[in-house]
Amino acid sequence: MTNQAQQLADRLKAFNDELIHLIQPLDPDTWRKPCESETWSIGVVARHVGAGHYRAVELAKLIIAGQPVPEFPHDAIDQMNDAHAKKHADCTKEQVVAILEKHGGALVDYVAGLSDEELTRSARVPAFGAALSARQILEEMIIKSGSEHLASIRKTV
Repeated sequence: MTNQAQQLADRLKAFNDELIHLIQPLDPDTWRKPCESETWSIGVVARHVGAGHYRAVELAKLIIAGQPVPEFPHDAIDQMNDAHAKKHADCTKEQVVAILEKHGGALVDYVAGLSDEELTRSARVPAFGAALSARQILEEMIIKSGSEHLASIRKTV
């Protein structure tokens, strides 16, 4: 573990904890309220972060291993997200909190164990149209984009 890895792991943990603490006290009616930005319920948006955005760790692993990052056109990503939202429209708060705890914990543990060199390895990420480091992909997909979803949930609450 390095100082950089621990700092990023701490930021990821803080983000995950903030999301969990925001959704845990929600009553069932609020849980089902649609978020304006996504048009999905609060529950689906929170699940999307835990089951979708946290998968950025898989892209980081590819980058660190020196393997190519698959190309996912934006329209394909949008279609996958919409399919996920429909499939999990009735997700429960307990299910989503469990996903956030499991995936968030695994993400934080993985990142905390990285070296500075691993964090700075980069590869072309077609969805972003640029080369990104493992650190950047985690920051972009979880901290930045995930924070947009968190703000959307907060606004809806």
